[in-house]
Amino acid sequence: MRKPASILAVLILTGATAASSIPTFGAGNTERYLHVRVQDSKEGESVAVNLPLSIAEKVLPTVNKGKLQNGVVHIDNAEFNDIDIKGLLDAIRTAPDDEFVTVKQKDEEVRVAKSNGNFIIHVVQHDKDAQKVDVTVPMKVVEALFSTAKNNEVDVAAALRVLSDAGDSLLVTVESATEHVKIWVDSNGNPAQ
Repeated sequence: MRKPASILAVLILTGATAASSIPTFGAGNTERYLHVRVQDSKEGESVAVNLPLSIAEKVLPTVNKGKLQNGVVHIDNAEFNDIDIKGLLDAIRTAPDDEFVTVKQKDEEVRVAKSNGNFIIHVVQHDKDAQKVDVTVPMKVVEALFSTAKNNEVDVAAALRVLSDAGDSLLVTVESATEHVKIWVDSNGNPAQ
């Protein structure tokens, strides 16, 4: 999975996942929550996170560990493979809804599209690990990820601020034979497991 579309999918997934740990208080009076569910049937483990975005927005800038510094994730320049991410996002932002990239290989399918104001990445791996990844992120959140950051950075704090006003959103699902991951935002502080 080293093709530009796959790398972009990983970047968005990383930003969305990091955004799941940064809350923001929206323009309305309703607190928005970032929810993360991870279930691993092979290991018999599960994780449930229900985090108010307002707390995440305040906490994220205080975390300075590894590549995450002050709400910004630093990405090795080699991962971008000389791609002008801001130029690419501007082209997608101004383009009509459409499917931009479709890659079908023996062991993997990748689809990158824009639909109803959302940036969509769909990856299916047909190898022995058989994994399916769906990422749907509002374009405004994607733009915020790269808005103030340098070319080798993703501004997760900015994405969280925009995410709080995006409404209920299912952001990421990952499914394999033994693992299930779901990341979403809504106004329900303690959703059913």
